[in-house]
Amino acid sequence: MRQICAAVRFNFLGFFRNARTVIAFLLSAIACYLLSGRVYEVVIHFDTPMQAAEPFIWTFGDAQAVLLTSLLLIFLFSDLPRLSAFTPFYLMRMTRGRWLAAQFCYIVLVTVLYVMFVLAVTIALCMKNSFSGNLWSETAAILAYSKTGRELHIPSTVKVMESVTPYGCMLQVAVLMFGYSLTLGFLVLLGNLLPGRKYGMLLALGYSLYGFLLEPEVIGKLLGYEEYQLYRIRSFVGWVSPLNNAVYGMHDFGYDNLPTVMQSLWIFAGLLAALSFLSGRAVQCYNFTFLGIE
Repeated sequence: MRQICAAVRFNFLGFFRNARTVIAFLLSAIACYLLSGRVYEVVIHFDTPMQAAEPFIWTFGDAQAVLLTSLLLIFLFSDLPRLSAFTPFYLMRMTRGRWLAAQFCYIVLVTVLYVMFVLAVTIALCMKNSFSGNLWSETAAILAYSKTGRELHIPSTVKVMESVTPYGCMLQVAVLMFGYSLTLGFLVLLGNLLPGRKYGMLLALGYSLYGFLLEPEVIGKLLGYEEYQLYRIRSFVGWVSPLNNAVYGMHDFGYDNLPTVMQSLWIFAGLLAALSFLSGRAVQCYNFTFLGIE
């Protein structure tokens, strides 16, 4: 454990001064600003306050918003595994398995930091018109009980308000987002451990494209389904699409044929276990190359 922690600390050296890190976090802040704009417009229009957690819940209760912000992690993790002049020093003193475990820990910590940053930025953007009490706001009621929420594609629904408190919902949205983002990071690492070190971003982009194409509305149009028949597609997509597993509204609230939040977390855990196993096999054949190092 001491060796793994030392390797993780080494990976974080210069992390906050790295241009890739600065650009990724800056772009995520801009994305939060653009995505939360529709929520803020509702508050201004109705002149009603929001609960502090609601901007994050509504902004990232949408598959496209989760996909857009998670794509920035692909750019952030594109240099995995972290190699430098000191990497041979660590490899001489630990096994490849421990070195790989350090890479996994690094991905987990960076993903936690990224999700917390997105959460903080989204809350801060709407702080002026929000309150901290753990009760759904009047704005949430307007969006849930009228057509306004559906017309603006803001996922505020009665079934969510009846089943969980705002802070509880915020936590579940953040954990689902974390699970999906973590699988992207592990995919990038696995792809970069394969011969050629060129497949990390391709695997992650293909994984994202797979989730993007499995949209119920798109599939329904291709199959010629009517609106009332889309529940069949939503039930299927809710189970087989990791992106939809990361969307809080695509879960079972007692009367839907969809996975529960816990079942989605188990799906992400299974994906992470499989990716970890494949990465462990790949690292045994990985050829470390250090060029231009004295």
